[in-house]
Amino acid sequence: MKTIVLAYSGGLDTSIIVPWLREKYDARVICVAADIGQGPDELAGVRAKALASGAEECYVEDLREEFVCDFIFPTLRAGAVYNRKYLLGTSMARPLIAKRQVELARAVGADALAHGCTGKGNDQVRFELTYMAFAPDLPVIAPWREWDIRSREDAIAYAAARNIPVAATKEKIYSRDRNLWHISHEGGILEDPAQGPPRDVFMLSTDPQDAPNEPEDVRIGFDAGTPVSVNGRELDPVDLIAELNAIGGRHGVGRIDLVEDRMVGMKSRGVYETPGGTLLYSAHSELEQLVLDRRTLAAKDLIAPRYADIVYEGRWWTTEREAYDAFVDVTQQRVTGSVALRLYKGSAAVIGRQSEHALYDERFVTFGEDDVYEQSDAAGFIRLYGLSTRVRAIKDQELAATRSASAEGASEPALVGA
Repeated sequence: MKTIVLAYSGGLDTSIIVPWLREKYDARVICVAADIGQGPDELAGVRAKALASGAEECYVEDLREEFVCDFIFPTLRAGAVYNRKYLLGTSMARPLIAKRQVELARAVGADALAHGCTGKGNDQVRFELTYMAFAPDLPVIAPWREWDIRSREDAIAYAAARNIPVAATKEKIYSRDRNLWHISHEGGILEDPAQGPPRDVFMLSTDPQDAPNEPEDVRIGFDAGTPVSVNGRELDPVDLIAELNAIGGRHGVGRIDLVEDRMVGMKSRGVYETPGGTLLYSAHSELEQLVLDRRTLAAKDLIAPRYADIVYEGRWWTTEREAYDAFVDVTQQRVTGSVALRLYKGSAAVIGRQSEHALYDERFVTFGEDDVYEQSDAAGFIRLYGLSTRVRAIKDQELAATRSASAEGASEPALVGA
């Protein structure tokens, strides 16, 4: 192999992979780092760090708007939630990063693709399914499945031996993944699900105990299921999520502690912060409840966990996902309006909703006098609605009567002949 393109984050794993690839394959290594909203601190110096580690080049790609419009919003509109809690922040980002990695690999004439995912995790599947979709001809190098490094402590020692600077230490060894949508925390004390997360784990949200003592109201506007405004102010997709992250974060909204089911069969424990995403899911769900009929809602609720599985398992580039998107697009045509939430000490309560497409109509539901609903019609409706129940009961009564008559006949004494 002459050229290997590596999905690069600048974290512990990918930092040591650069010299490892050069040592093992004697190939030039080109890194691809994606800006998906992890923040300037994490991206600062990432190219210089890659070059210092031995990479020939490092491309830093701004994928934030594509991430929001083509991955976050479709998943939000589908209502997809994995394992009852997880809003899929890491899962959604991997297919996008891997696709851009393939595009750059094609541009530089690469012979192979590489990633820093461990053999225990989900990300290896997400990256490699994307590689299969866009570059089935290119071999994949996954160092964690090949080398002798067996732990994060080993990785830190490897980096130290080669003078590669890394943020992780043996004392603070959390594994984090951050983007515009969320941040995840794993490792260290979090590997014991009986232990609560220490206060210093959290980075995006205030501890609810320390959140403001006064509630804050926020109104989120949607157009055809897509969020477009905050408190009446229209924002572009990236700024909208950043704004909601700031609002939700200062009130401690969006923290979850989850023991989740990984694809490889094990359970793992992760702590997630998704402040803006939590507000969007709450508001979007409430607006759907206002404008969609109950059977459409029920059908969409059936699809939501299936969509979540697709995202979590890295099966983004599939006909199944495209088909679900087509269904969701139809359901979202009238999901236009706004929802008001009240944030307080980690909670986000719905306090109002409005839409020109609302199926709620006060003329029909009022307890006062009205002239649009004929209450006597309910009697005929109930008779038809419960017809199958009534027929079943009548049949049971008739059968019971027949059996009773048969039993009485059998108990009569037989006539004695002359």
